[in-house]
Amino acid sequence: MTSHTTPAGPAGGPRAARRRLIRELLLVVGFFAVYKAGRLLSTDRTAEAFRNADRIWDAERALHLPGEGAVQRLLLHGDVLVTTANTYYAGVHFPATALFLIWLYIRRPAHYLWTRRVLAVLTGAALVLHLAHPLAPPRMLPVARLVDTGQVYGPTVYRAAPDTDTLANQFAAMPSLHFGWALMLAVGMIVATRGSKGGKGGKGGKGSPWRLLWLLHPVVTLLVIVGTANHYWLDAIVAAALLGIALLLVPRPRAASDPDGTDAGRDLGADADGGAKGGENAEGAVPAFPRPKSAAAAVGAGK
Repeated sequence: MTSHTTPAGPAGGPRAARRRLIRELLLVVGFFAVYKAGRLLSTDRTAEAFRNADRIWDAERALHLPGEGAVQRLLLHGDVLVTTANTYYAGVHFPATALFLIWLYIRRPAHYLWTRRVLAVLTGAALVLHLAHPLAPPRMLPVARLVDTGQVYGPTVYRAAPDTDTLANQFAAMPSLHFGWALMLAVGMIVATRGSKGGKGGKGGKGSPWRLLWLLHPVVTLLVIVGTANHYWLDAIVAAALLGIALLLVPRPRAASDPDGTDAGRDLGADADGGAKGGENAEGAVPAFPRPKSAAAAVGAGK
């Protein structure tokens, strides 16, 4: 399903760059608005959400997964720890993803396009599951006997009564996009910084092993979403599986970097409206093109 992307032409000046930037912002914000509106369609399916929660809880016990309470007990050893976890849950998810996309847009435009498409596939699939399978989080499940840390210790992004919450669908626990987006952030940063270190002239190397530290973000996010009783283990497992499918569907750009770490503009990824053209190699990879004059030009070309 790999298709060619036409090479980026001239940047067209600052005005064209601004138009491309505005288009990207509108695209991302519009997609997010559709996702948020879609999630709210299942807020009135309370009974179904709790029936599904009982099934998920029983399934985790049948699979011998560790109880969510084991993580929560660690957080409840001190108010500072549990408050920090609540703050991480409420305040890191969106800003971290936004900064990640901004950095890619500026420094790695080809990887930005790839990441944007992967996140779109992941989020779209998550929305379908949220609508088809409403799920009450473990903090609401009596049999789980877990503390709603957000309500007890704060801060929280949810209202105490789910049916009065007009800003969030509290029955959209599976899959966990907190974990799915965090995992994609780590994968995206590891892939985008591959080859930025080592090798002659900063090229051809595998990159610093320190870039693997980006995996700490999804690990911490997993412990936070489970420890605060906002998600089950299976919510994260399903999110990881959906991300894996998205990564298989969306072709990854080749790793290529300049000595200064900026993207070399190769392989802008599969294009939605760029029809297949001749010249693919035996593996179906997209050939390298000259580097665009700006990040906005690369994004505009890949669009």
